[in-house]
Amino acid sequence: MSMKKMINNILILAMAALAVVACTNEEGTVSFDSDRDTIEVGAAGGTEKVRILSSDEWVATVGMQSDGTPNPWIAVSPANGRGSVTCDFVIDSALTTTPRSAVVSIHNIATNKTQRITVNQKGYDYSVEVDNPNVELKRYADYGERYFDVTVRSNFDFKVEIPDSEKNWLSYDSYTLDLNRGVRPREVKVRFNWKVNNQARERVADIKFVPVEEIQVAKSDMLSVRQEAAEPIVPNTRAGDSLSLLNIANTMQCWTIWDSSTPMDTWNGVTLWEERMEGCTPDKVGRVKRVEIFLCNSFEGLPYEVQYLTAADEIYVFSNENSMLKSLNIGEYVCKLENLKRLTVGAFGLTELPEEFANLKNLEYLDLGSNNFQRVPAILTKENFPNLRALVLNAQQRHAVSDLSNTVHDMESLGGLLGEERIPEHLLTWGLDTLVLSVNYLHGALPTFEDYPEKWSEAEVMAADTLPVELIGTPKIMPTTKTFRINHNRFSGEVPQWLLMHPMLDWWVPFSLVFPQEGRSADGTKAGFSNAPANLVEYYTKWYPKKKLANSIEEDVTTDEENGTITK
Repeated sequence: MSMKKMINNILILAMAALAVVACTNEEGTVSFDSDRDTIEVGAAGGTEKVRILSSDEWVATVGMQSDGTPNPWIAVSPANGRGSVTCDFVIDSALTTTPRSAVVSIHNIATNKTQRITVNQKGYDYSVEVDNPNVELKRYADYGERYFDVTVRSNFDFKVEIPDSEKNWLSYDSYTLDLNRGVRPREVKVRFNWKVNNQARERVADIKFVPVEEIQVAKSDMLSVRQEAAEPIVPNTRAGDSLSLLNIANTMQCWTIWDSSTPMDTWNGVTLWEERMEGCTPDKVGRVKRVEIFLCNSFEGLPYEVQYLTAADEIYVFSNENSMLKSLNIGEYVCKLENLKRLTVGAFGLTELPEEFANLKNLEYLDLGSNNFQRVPAILTKENFPNLRALVLNAQQRHAVSDLSNTVHDMESLGGLLGEERIPEHLLTWGLDTLVLSVNYLHGALPTFEDYPEKWSEAEVMAADTLPVELIGTPKIMPTTKTFRINHNRFSGEVPQWLLMHPMLDWWVPFSLVFPQEGRSADGTKAGFSNAPANLVEYYTKWYPKKKLANSIEEDVTTDEENGTITK
């Protein structure tokens, strides 16, 4: 070995010896120490590693809070040991926006020496974050699928702020942000609901998440919602009618939807105006005159597009799935068809008519049968509908209940016009040609109209050779009514004189469609008239010996009790 190499080895051994001396005391033990005396951590917390250098037993303790209780947001593992060990300092997430600190003491049991490690943690900034800040929507989706969920992460209580101009199509459900452990961010799912876009323009809503209390927010995401535009409908055109019908069928989830590849005049249930038709004008030719819509599953009123059927004089809608479970408003859009003459919306689940319904001044026929009205809609008056000749409000029952005094169903929403204290007298004095109120829960006695100002006069009775003199002075109720049906309600008491002697009674098929009642009313009264005649021929010919009775004897007719209809 050369001298130079020997000298190098001696130097290396000397340096190693010095290193050993530096790490030991005079007894040859490891110096008590730690590899860090300060830990800086963010608000989210986490785990920090600390190396404890020792030859003896030691124990770690977390300093107390100002109130004398332990700091719960720091945990040391292991919290005691012998010799040198790497410890995990587990630091919880912050609870406030204010920074906090604590001291962890490492105590050497043998030497009574202590190493102190200070942990400093930042407080949370107030912030709100959205998982998907940009949402794109189609213009249409089936009812029940028109929603989207957004996950919001926040450490303050916020309110959702939708621009006022967009609230007509966008809304949100209630939510609860749980901040029971302070201002550390928490996630909450907010469900937004949207409506079909019927406009030929894109809709955009920029939504903010605004703090309930006044605080300084460091970061606040916005939610941008865009909805595609609808295909434009050209008003007062055949093409506009066609597109409207397709959209209506789609929106109402009809079981059968017309084929857009075929001409509209071949579509089932659609009648177009032709020159030879009464009331046709050049601008109506080829447009929709009448439309029938059957078998749908709608959860809303008649759709937006119905307002474009401006040439139609009749709309017939019938049979909405599970209609007895629904409580719908017919909606504002059909109310824009001021030239409509005949309207049927039956078995649809209606419980309301809007104020705008009075715009349909030209209605001559209105059939709202088999819906769920608890009361006769207040909008239905002679003043609002001066041209109305026929009103059908039969079968409004949600459920068939014979004894209303003993039922498990909610009486406040049972339908059947049960909310009426008695039959609305204005319906009987309206002057309608047809009034159908069969198969409902109307109850009590029929009005006598003793104080009704219009009476059968002597002059008009004497002028008609079939009217009996006993009719003079009797209330003149429904003198021109050709169809009157109140069968299978809960009426009781006496049949009033004006009805027993009515000149049209034989045309009303009374033993099928007037006199028969059933069940018990809510107060337990058994339904049925106490003085209803047993036989029409024997009874009625006594008053009208010169009149040839209408061909409506019971054996010549078939009745449908559920719908209050009759087939001769």
